Amino acid sequence: MLKTKKVLAIFITATIILFFTGCGNNIHKDTVKNSNSKIRVVVTFNALREFAYAIGKDKIDIETLVPEGTEPHDFEPKVKDMRNISDSKVFIYNGFGMENWVDKTLESIDNKNLIVTNASKGITPIKNGDSNEIKEHGQYDPHIWLSLKNAKIESKNIRDALVKADPLNKSYYEKNFNDFSKKIDALYNSYNEKLKSVPNKSFVTGHAAFAYLCRDYGLEQRSIEDVFASEEPSAKQLKLLTDYCRKNKIKTIFVEEMVSPKISETLASEVNAKVKKIYTIESKEDNKDYLQSMASNLDLIYNSLK
Repeated sequence: MLKTKKVLAIFITATIILFFTGCGNNIHKDTVKNSNSKIRVVVTFNALREFAYAIGKDKIDIETLVPEGTEPHDFEPKVKDMRNISDSKVFIYNGFGMENWVDKTLESIDNKNLIVTNASKGITPIKNGDSNEIKEHGQYDPHIWLSLKNAKIESKNIRDALVKADPLNKSYYEKNFNDFSKKIDALYNSYNEKLKSVPNKSFVTGHAAFAYLCRDYGLEQRSIEDVFASEEPSAKQLKLLTDYCRKNKIKTIFVEEMVSPKISETLASEVNAKVKKIYTIESKEDNKDYLQSMASNLDLIYNSLK
């Protein structure tokens, strides 16, 4: 009897040890899985994806709402887009009227833990001067990411959101942000003195997307279409722009991927200028990242002004 009890006790002890060892292994596996899982991030369009990836890298899984080749101003979210936002941990949008559907969409999202980030927080806006555009799109020019200075602010806001969502990897996000900031500063500084030295400060684009870049460097843009590329210029406006180009000896007319090049090509022909592509970074273009696209833009603008 005593021997039987002893065997039974050994069996129970062994069972308990196996149970807790098994649980420990499962807990360890779950912990490893959770620590290695990626933060789900939804952004509205490509420029924000560039910033989020620069900071989050392999710690995040990014979904971009606006399809490649689609103008973000004209995008309207579908049911699947709202589901993507609801299922995410972090939602990042540009602000300043770029996504005029955001407020209404967020009201319908059932995710109390969703971290919503307005990337424009802390940026001084440039007011929209067209009363018709203000009614439709809001009072501010939203193209803030085309300024290197603003890109740092947007990236900082994104960093803060990722740290809030994933505090265990705070140092990782901060390091990536600091590395990215240094690259932005280096690019900004490499053109600051160059652009100060050019006698001509004006360039002409397909649509008025570069006001914040101009503010950074003391430049001026003239454009064929308005801030939101919503309508073609009148004959009178085109005549004034043609005269301006001739008077200021404009050598290059810049055109963007999502704006029709026809008027730009006609204008260039009239004033004996070249047509060259400039990046708005609203979509991924020519497989260039943000810094490569901005370096190309600054180089083109600088050479057109020399």
